[in-house]
Amino acid sequence: MYLGELQTKDVVSTNDGKNLGRIVDVEINSDGVITNILIEKRRFFIKLFGSSSQYNITYKEITKIGDDVILVNM
Repeated sequence: MYLGELQTKDVVSTNDGKNLGRIVDVEINSDGVITNILIEKRRFFIKLFGSSSQYNITYKEITKIGDDVILVNM
């Protein structure tokens, strides 16, 4: 799977079902393993609450990568 394919999927929290946004970047360690993913929050929440525009999620928090969504346990 390519990063471009991951970036088209919505990231959803398994705790509350919120759509967190989409992947904008990944962090890769020296062994070539993804350690963190950077998610841009949905624009509606940024305008409404004026909070930080990104989440940093560890790769271990990813529960499942499906056809349309990526489920994370935050």
